[in-house]
Amino acid sequence: MSSPASLFRLARAGFVLARAGVFRDVDPAIAPPPARLPLALAKMLARRDAKGDERSGLSRLPGAISALGPSYVKLGQFLATRPDVVGPDVVRALERLQDRMAPFPREVAVAIVEKAFDRPLAETFLAFGEPVAAASIAQVHKARIGTPEGERDVAVKVLRPGVERRFRRDLGDMFAAARLAERWSPEARRLKPVEVIESMARSVKMEMDFRLEAAAASEFAENVEKDADFGAPWVDWDRTAKEVLTLEWVEGAPMTDVAALRAAGFDLPRLGRVVIQSFLRCAMRDGFFHADMHPGNLFVRPGGKIVAVDFGIMGRLDFKERRFLAEILYGFITRDYTRVAEVHFEAGYVPRIHRVEDFAQAIRAIGEPIHSRKADEISMAKLLTLLFEITGLFDMKTRTELVLLQKTMVVVEGAGRSLDPRLDMWATAEPVVREWIERNLGPLGKVEDAGRAAGALGRFAAALPATLLRGEAVLARIEEIAGEGLDLSAPTLERIGAAAGRGARAGHVALWIIALCALALTLLRLR
Repeated sequence: MSSPASLFRLARAGFVLARAGVFRDVDPAIAPPPARLPLALAKMLARRDAKGDERSGLSRLPGAISALGPSYVKLGQFLATRPDVVGPDVVRALERLQDRMAPFPREVAVAIVEKAFDRPLAETFLAFGEPVAAASIAQVHKARIGTPEGERDVAVKVLRPGVERRFRRDLGDMFAAARLAERWSPEARRLKPVEVIESMARSVKMEMDFRLEAAAASEFAENVEKDADFGAPWVDWDRTAKEVLTLEWVEGAPMTDVAALRAAGFDLPRLGRVVIQSFLRCAMRDGFFHADMHPGNLFVRPGGKIVAVDFGIMGRLDFKERRFLAEILYGFITRDYTRVAEVHFEAGYVPRIHRVEDFAQAIRAIGEPIHSRKADEISMAKLLTLLFEITGLFDMKTRTELVLLQKTMVVVEGAGRSLDPRLDMWATAEPVVREWIERNLGPLGKVEDAGRAAGALGRFAAALPATLLRGEAVLARIEEIAGEGLDLSAPTLERIGAAAGRGARAGHVALWIIALCALALTLLRLR
């Protein structure tokens, strides 16, 4: 199963969550039988001030996760992008997580920079200040460099020392808990916790290599280079390595300070529209969007241009997914529910065992109440959330990229309405959606579709001989195996059974030790 140290850490995590009262409102009937006694013990462990207190349970979840350390904070932030897994109530609680940590000393950061570039700091930067922000993975310093155009300020992101080892250890614990949950809980198997942790592990691995974040920042900056109202900082590749990222220093007012923006004379409704339209334009035009576009990552320059920072979490959409997004939004705008349903079926998101007409009827139940409200009362993000809930009734499989898109739209919509509470989401989105549809689904788009189809056929034809040869080799191997026979003798089967039995017993013992942690968010999903 796992090392004793791993089991101890997971037991500690379960204890911290239990003491915070996170399990207080979980119904034991929905838990698998082996977890019901641990769940009862967890409720007994809850602090007395948590019992009967309205602030207990989910409201205490962010504080409990923060107490467990940076790895669990990152897990909570990742799960906040997966409402399909943990549910909207848990997402709202996790959104309050603050990824803020005490900075490590400047001297340590200097040593990391010097090691990364194998030269003294003075040969890399003209000046290197104290940390201005610190999070679980890295901290940021303001520095100064010399360029042919003169001296310029830059932001230097430095990887936290020892963070890779810490994350590697904690991710191993999380994998163990997820595998055990899948073994003992059918509901957990449906929510695929192992797959969730694998996705988080890939995301964290990319976040810890700042060369990859630099590439994302560079690509994003190129995409928005010609946008008048929205931009991204340039990357200093000469001062970027695996542990160090150097970007343009963005001088501007943070979008978190609405009062300061108003006092500076900015047109707040215009800024709100720019945020929404820029996000949609990046998602639909470029298929590459900033997936952590909260106000803290947005700055407004003196001329009114919005600049995004922090490119650790990005989302991609291929052409099919962009068409899906455009057509469902436009279908709701025009109340063409049949077309919205057809798009789901054409994209292969809903199995053909269901009828388009039945699905259109379910979508109408979402759309009609919206059209009875004022434009500034309609939440596009809530609409997509309801849509994905309905699609769950029609066996629509989870599409991670669409869930990330929906989650980001919730954040972006919140940012827009913090600037203009009466923001008309539909009037704001309509020009961007209509432009994309006219460009890609009109006559010119159909010609390009034909070109893509012809290219795909050409590639298939070119690969056909190699495919046939591989198929022949596979068939020959199958015939060889069939000729030799499969060893399914009684002794072999007994050894297999004994091994499975040992694994089951070990897993059962381990489950009692770590159930408080392994089932935490899964059970909260079902509240």
